[in-house]
Amino acid sequence: MTTAPLRVLVHGGGIGGLTLATALARRGHHVEVAELRDRLEALGVGIIQPSNALHVMREIGVLDECLAVGFGWEVLTICDPAGTTLAQIPQPRMGDAPSNNGIPRPALARVLAAAATSAGATIRFGTSISELTDDGSGVDVTLTDGHGGRYDLVVGFDGIGSPLRRHLYGEKYAPEYTGFANWRVTLPRSPEVKGVVMSAGNLRAKALLTPISEELMYLGSVFAEAEDFRPDPATAHEQLRERLAGFGGPIAEALAQVTDPAAVVYSRISQVTVEEPWHVGRVVLAGDAAHASTPHLAQGAAMAVEDALVLAESLEAGSDVPAALAVWEERRRPRAMWVQAMSRAILKQETGSPTTAEEDELLKIGIPGAAHVLVKPY
Repeated sequence: MTTAPLRVLVHGGGIGGLTLATALARRGHHVEVAELRDRLEALGVGIIQPSNALHVMREIGVLDECLAVGFGWEVLTICDPAGTTLAQIPQPRMGDAPSNNGIPRPALARVLAAAATSAGATIRFGTSISELTDDGSGVDVTLTDGHGGRYDLVVGFDGIGSPLRRHLYGEKYAPEYTGFANWRVTLPRSPEVKGVVMSAGNLRAKALLTPISEELMYLGSVFAEAEDFRPDPATAHEQLRERLAGFGGPIAEALAQVTDPAAVVYSRISQVTVEEPWHVGRVVLAGDAAHASTPHLAQGAAMAVEDALVLAESLEAGSDVPAALAVWEERRRPRAMWVQAMSRAILKQETGSPTTAEEDELLKIGIPGAAHVLVKPY
């Protein structure tokens, strides 16, 4: 461990930020989390925790809680647009936990917030950084709620629109819209949906069903959309039906249950690649703030929690904070950039978009091969 407990400010109380807060507080550091939202409930639908993410959950002591509120699964089912099963692909594991766990985002937020506070971290809701000065030996911060002080380290787990990234680099690394968007809606889980069911084909679209608890699943789909498009609040469910009209089988059955336009969650798929160092002095960017990817490997949150655990380990082993951050970035950047490149290549392949020679090489690995790469130690 570094010579004395550090005082750390985590800017952002999402999945990565709360994981880091727990990992650091469990190691004896003094951690505060500044979260702009007033509460942690409004976090969308659900996510997949692949095996590498579950490994992190084990390391911070919350694996059992995640599995209890989620839905563990082992096999990816691939269907054609009509719903005919083409393949059932067992997923690799890292350790003895399930290969994957679907989990509602609000449930995961509650698990991680409880873990962070139990470990000793403080979560400040409804606040963010208003002023920040790094003098080399520490960072003086003022929060919008009047709290703050001097910290040994400030970590930006503040998402794809990261204010801390703008503080370091201005608008140079603003999110890049990919031309595609994600439509999702939570539904009662069909008994036959015991793992992800993915349907793709010549429709230049993909739809999938993901179990996130014993009772719930979500229907997700990706389509090319104009950058300024937003669903009509009164007819979003009908707009989703129009886009999925060519799908049959389990996708059509799930779609028939979508009757409330307010239940449809729409999000543009954007990407961020900070090509300069992710750390400047004692301020560091992590997760989507540094390397947001498309969701095509279900690795966005997994990369964030890996970032968090490896950062905690690097600070424990490092002689000083800047040196530890350099070690952390050297370890994390190649893996996160590989996930980003592979995810973008899969998006292009599935939607019939032109790919580069480099992307064609990645696509030879495919989604099953990528899963095997990502269960290797990191």
